[in-house]
Amino acid sequence: MGLGKRTDFGDAKYAGLDVPFSCDIVQTLESALQCGFDFVMAPLVHPRYRRPAPSALPRGTFQPPFTRSDLLLTSGQWSGQVVGKVSPWIDCDSASPALARDSRAALQQELAWAAHLSLQAVALPPPPQPLAAANYARLLNQALGSLASMALWLRIPAAAPAAAAGSDGDAGGLGGSSGSSLAGDPWEWWNQLRFLCHHNTRLGVVLELGADLPSEGSLLRWRGEPLKAVLVPTSIFQTNKRGYPALSKRHQEFLGECFRRGVQVVLSGAAQHAPPAPPAGNAAAVGPGGEVAAAAAVQQDSLRVYWEYLSYIFRKIEATSEQEMVEMGYRDYLQSPLQPLQDNLESQTYETFERDGMKYSTYEEAVYRCLLDRVPEEEAESRTTVLMVVGAGRGPLVAASLRASVRARRKLRVFAVEKNPNAVVTLQNRVVADGWQGTVTIVPADMREWEAPEQADILVSELLGSFGDNELSPECLDGAQRFLRPDGVSIPQAYTSYLQPITSHKLWNDVRAYDDVEHFETAFVVKLFKFCPLAPTQEVFTFEHPNRSHSIDNTRSIRLQFDCTPPGGTGKLRPWPPASSGLPAATCRCCRPLVCLPSWLCHGFAGYFDARLYKDVHLSIHPPTHTPNMFSWFPIYFPVRTPFYVPQGARMEVHMWRCAGQHKVWYEWAVTQPLASPIHNPGGRSYHVGL
Repeated sequence: MGLGKRTDFGDAKYAGLDVPFSCDIVQTLESALQCGFDFVMAPLVHPRYRRPAPSALPRGTFQPPFTRSDLLLTSGQWSGQVVGKVSPWIDCDSASPALARDSRAALQQELAWAAHLSLQAVALPPPPQPLAAANYARLLNQALGSLASMALWLRIPAAAPAAAAGSDGDAGGLGGSSGSSLAGDPWEWWNQLRFLCHHNTRLGVVLELGADLPSEGSLLRWRGEPLKAVLVPTSIFQTNKRGYPALSKRHQEFLGECFRRGVQVVLSGAAQHAPPAPPAGNAAAVGPGGEVAAAAAVQQDSLRVYWEYLSYIFRKIEATSEQEMVEMGYRDYLQSPLQPLQDNLESQTYETFERDGMKYSTYEEAVYRCLLDRVPEEEAESRTTVLMVVGAGRGPLVAASLRASVRARRKLRVFAVEKNPNAVVTLQNRVVADGWQGTVTIVPADMREWEAPEQADILVSELLGSFGDNELSPECLDGAQRFLRPDGVSIPQAYTSYLQPITSHKLWNDVRAYDDVEHFETAFVVKLFKFCPLAPTQEVFTFEHPNRSHSIDNTRSIRLQFDCTPPGGTGKLRPWPPASSGLPAATCRCCRPLVCLPSWLCHGFAGYFDARLYKDVHLSIHPPTHTPNMFSWFPIYFPVRTPFYVPQGARMEVHMWRCAGQHKVWYEWAVTQPLASPIHNPGGRSYHVGL
């Protein structure tokens, strides 16, 4: 949610101020906005005002107004510049019946008032009794069911207070650890409430930072959660040599990551540092927008130095690259995988992929090296290589192959085979416009049915999907290899798919929004953004071309075992993330590359591929070997029907099948450890690729 959305990227983006209760909310909001903040997080009711539930009062008892009037601000100000805060004393699960009764009434009253004000969000206190908040969750679930658009933000400490960490709590049926270890992990508090509220999309998290951050593994988990804001107390700021507030390096890195992921930062607490001295004499101070402000006004803005420091962290973020600009609109957006064999692609789809210069320059390099290997220098003038592009589209691979021919100084004759009649029109026009006459022959046919007039030396295709084989590259190339010479080369020569368990609250909820089993048994192409991998990737299926086997069978099955956490629970330290995962190295508080791994929630699996085009020329979306600046393929996402808890020390066992029928190919997948899931997509009932 972008409260008070800014257009200037030089200042802190979506920075809020946590303010105490004030009857003069108008002045409080105005001061915060003048200081540079975008919004305030303000109590809905005075925190010390504990009113009894109406049912506990004698009939006819007059109750005065429990809070300020809604007329103090306009509806636009309430909805765009204020986040409400629920009273901190509320304890719906208290052992005291009277307090529990009054808490329930107060919570319902305050949430109803916030909805009346049309607030975009309300911050909720953390559960007073971790892992024992069923009544709290029940009331939140009721409110979420009746709210039209307002979001609820649950405040969760990044690290548990000492009392909670050392207490004995009820594990809440989550399993896998002792109660005390669960109660000492604030993520477990959130996870139980999230399950009790049925993963509601309007329930988010405000993470409260302390002077000491938890392990990197604990912070990584929040990448896949609906983290809406981070609360930064002024008390955790250090003082630098010039007397200004500053944060530790780890805090800076974490806040920078939050800004990059669109998470808002909220400053809380009174000023602990003096503002900069006013200009000497009668000189005037210059405000952030260039306006002249009185020195006294600048001196009174004691929180301005903190806002400026947050702005400094925001300005340190690397500029958005061209690739990121292209991908930004696709982040965490579910797309159905293309089926170019069954469907004819549109011009806009071709145009999008043709913008990926890195992909075609890599193909050019593969063809260039293949030409040099196949045609010796002494035969360069006398020998012509026959190259066939199967699935030519609008001709980018044809153009890349011709460029490779010029670079290698080798003669080339090209057959461009394309079944899409609309793309054939473009190819025919390019023959004239690009001067391909006498070199390129356009073949309007399906590669599996065309009878070639001669055999090819090189067969080039780009039938790869996000999972390598999910656009039926094996079936297509197996059908086309009959017109490849016995010593001919296929580009690509091989490709391997990879799988990885992930946590992503958003992706899973977006699938659930369809409200059917079919979409939970469908693979989606998605630019992963708000997610976190739970283990390093593992190889799944590999296909090689040409396939000279006597009997070609492209069905596959595999059983994968992922060690998502180290054995031995919280007491053991193991290197994390492993070097093969492609994640940045993590450190513990003593700066060693070790971390205690927490528990996780698995929402499904991410799939990638690595293709060997020719010898050591690769195209890859596999994170450890990802081709730089390439955006033609996004990962594929295989959801699970029910997200499952992965406790400390657990091993995850996953089964994946690639199945084929007479007219379709499909995947099936299932989890057998740490629990058994249904087999997803049996018989291709929900998702398949048509032959």
